[in-house]
Amino acid sequence: MKKKVTANNLSRHFKRAVFLLPPLLLAAVLYLQFQTATGLFASISRIVSQPAAIDDLVDRLRASVTFLPLKDTRERSETWFISTLADVSEPDGEAKNLVFPSAASRGRLLCLAAPSRHDGTNNAYALAWRDALPRGAALRPGLAFVSETAYDHSNLWHELTALVPFASWHARSGCGARPARWALFHHGEVRAGMSGWLTALAEAATGANMTVETFGGPGPVCFEEAVVFRRNLEGLSRERLLGAFDFMRCKARAYCGVDTSDAGGPPSALRVTLLFRSGGRAFKDEAAVTRVFQKVCARLAGCTVAAAHSDNATFCDQVRLLSATDVLISAHGAQMANMLFMDRNSSVMEFYPLGWRQRAGGGQFVYRWMADRAGMRHEGSWWDPNGEPCPRSPDILCCYKNRQIGHDEAYFAQWGARVFAAAKERKARSAAAEVSAGERRSKAASCNCS
Repeated sequence: MKKKVTANNLSRHFKRAVFLLPPLLLAAVLYLQFQTATGLFASISRIVSQPAAIDDLVDRLRASVTFLPLKDTRERSETWFISTLADVSEPDGEAKNLVFPSAASRGRLLCLAAPSRHDGTNNAYALAWRDALPRGAALRPGLAFVSETAYDHSNLWHELTALVPFASWHARSGCGARPARWALFHHGEVRAGMSGWLTALAEAATGANMTVETFGGPGPVCFEEAVVFRRNLEGLSRERLLGAFDFMRCKARAYCGVDTSDAGGPPSALRVTLLFRSGGRAFKDEAAVTRVFQKVCARLAGCTVAAAHSDNATFCDQVRLLSATDVLISAHGAQMANMLFMDRNSSVMEFYPLGWRQRAGGGQFVYRWMADRAGMRHEGSWWDPNGEPCPRSPDILCCYKNRQIGHDEAYFAQWGARVFAAAKERKARSAAAEVSAGERRSKAASCNCS
């Protein structure tokens, strides 16, 4: 009997212990959390009450900032600029870029010490927290566009290739992220600006005046925000590429006050522009070339020919002229970058002096590439087969690179007739496919900030 009573008592005690165990464990956990929080708050309170401790912490963070060569010669050219960080195509489809501050930079800002315009290895970069910038550093407020390119910031084709990713990224931001300044680098070397044409295009595309950081102060410069493109178009999708050119075209037309409500002109019209250049690679007889294409144009109803020189035209003059062009005829050169302002599916005819076909390599096709990227139709090229001999010059390209270009009336007439007829037919089909003139105006008037 006693054994039975004892067993019952043990059972009751065990059940009571099991019942009390969870509250006891909860109380223990709460006690430990309270002790931890008390200790943490006590530590924070001690730090807050001791300004010297805060200053010491900031000094330690400043001392931890490490400047590395802006041009890391151990890396390949695409990644030697800020080589310790990997760039990504974000948002999806954009060219590869770096953004500061970001999760990748652990919330730190980009700081640049860049006194050299001749050797990128003498320039340096570092990452630093905003409250612990390097001593002597200047904080630049707002967003900075930082461009590193192997090309030339003053050449229209080269810098346009570097500008496109920024235009696409800016449009993707809803056009809200306007640059407060630009920082331009070529192989890690500081550049002080772009050409006037490119500056105007950048300002039109972003809606902000271009201020270029020259790094002329005694200390480093840190940017409150920065986006870096160092690989030009790499990673940019075909859709985003075409969209970037559409965006820049639309913004440039708006900037220059071009009436885009009827940008394509009458469906029956064909507008041909001969864009001449002076000096190197100019036509020897501009009047004769003009007459050839005028005769061809006269055989097509609604066809008109305009002739102009790019070297005495302002940026907006060129925007207006090319916005009213369906077929561009021009010698190879920087002025061909103006094809950007033509409507999609417009045509381009290109001309070269003797020597280019034999020795210029792939670089002679840059405007063929641009036409494809901008949604234009490159209708082929003509290389002058004739030219004066090159005395004492084994390099035929060096001798002929900037020679003037002759003409072949029969070939030009045949080529022009084929291109003009196809362009006119294509334009008529495109106009017929439009739902209404009102839709055309609506589409032309809005620049796609998305």
